[in-house]
Amino acid sequence: MSEPLVTIGITCFNAADTIARAVGSALAQNWPNFEVVIVDDFSTDDSTDLIRAAIGGEPRAKLIRHSCNLGPAAARNTILSEGRGEFIAFFDDDDESLSDRIPNQVRTLAAYEQRTGVQLIACYASGIRRYPNGYTLALPAIGSQGEQVPNGPGVADYLLIYRRRADWFYGSGTPACALLARHSTFAAVGGFDAQLRRVEDADFAIRLALMGGHFVGTRQTLFIQYSTSGLDKSVERNLEAHQRLVCKQRTYLESIDRLDYAKRWPRLRYWHFNRRYQRFFLELAALLVRHPFAVTRHLLTTGPRRFLHERRMRRRHHTCG
Repeated sequence: MSEPLVTIGITCFNAADTIARAVGSALAQNWPNFEVVIVDDFSTDDSTDLIRAAIGGEPRAKLIRHSCNLGPAAARNTILSEGRGEFIAFFDDDDESLSDRIPNQVRTLAAYEQRTGVQLIACYASGIRRYPNGYTLALPAIGSQGEQVPNGPGVADYLLIYRRRADWFYGSGTPACALLARHSTFAAVGGFDAQLRRVEDADFAIRLALMGGHFVGTRQTLFIQYSTSGLDKSVERNLEAHQRLVCKQRTYLESIDRLDYAKRWPRLRYWHFNRRYQRFFLELAALLVRHPFAVTRHLLTTGPRRFLHERRMRRRHHTCG
C-alpha cells in the first residue's frame, strides 16, 4: 500500500537569505509521496527568483505568488486550498527541517489515532532554535512527553492565560512552523484567521482545542529554527496581535472569568521587553490585586526560565565579543 500524500507548505516573505535552504530541506524529505507548495506573499526582494532556482524542474514543487502582501495566515490558507495532500505540514522560510521530519510526524499522528480513535489531532515536531550569536535553545514539542497529551479547552487556557495542568507537557507551545495535521482537521477548524498578522498559529490551536482537539508531538529533534528579526516580529506587533486574539475569545474568557487577566498579561510582557520597568511594575501591581494566585504561579513558572534564558543570551554575546 502506498504512503499517503503529504503537502509541505512554505510561506515566504522577503526571505532571500534563507528561502533556498528551507526549500531544499523540504525537497530532501525521506518520504516517498509528497508535494511542496510555496506561497510567496508578494516579496520585494529576490525571494521569487531564488525559489524558482531552488525548485528547478522538480515536478513535486510549485510556486504561487500573491499579487499583494496578505500576511502569513492568508498565505497558509492558500496552501490549504491548493494542497492535495491527506496531510499538510508547514515549514517556515527561515527554518531548516531534517530529512526524517515528515515520516516521524505522520507516524506519530497515525499511531495516536490508532491507539485512541481521536480524529482531531495536531502533531508538532521538536526542534532547536539557533540565535545569531551561536546560542541554542531546545524546543521540545507539546505532547511529546507524559502519559496523557494536552487536549480540549485546557490547551486554550494554556495559550490564553498560561493555566497549566501538572500532568500535561506543553513543551514550546503550538508554532505553525512545527505543525502537521490531516487536511480534514484544518478544514474542520476553518483554517487560519487572515486578519491576524501574528499569533495566527496560537489562534488556530485555540480554536482546535475548543473543538476538543488533541496535541501530540515527536520526541526527536526534527527542525532548526534560525532566530531572525523583522518589523512583523516587533513587540508592538506582538502586543497588537495578542490583544486581537483576546478580543476573539472574549466570550470564552468571560465564561472562565479571565478576560481581564488575558488583556493585561501581554501588556506586562510588552513593558518588560521595552525595558519600561516603571510601567511594568504598575501593570504587575494591578494584576496582583485582581489575580494574586494566578499571577504568582505564572511568575514562578516562567520568570526563572526567562531570567536564565536572557542571562545566557547576554553571556554568549559577551563571549563572542
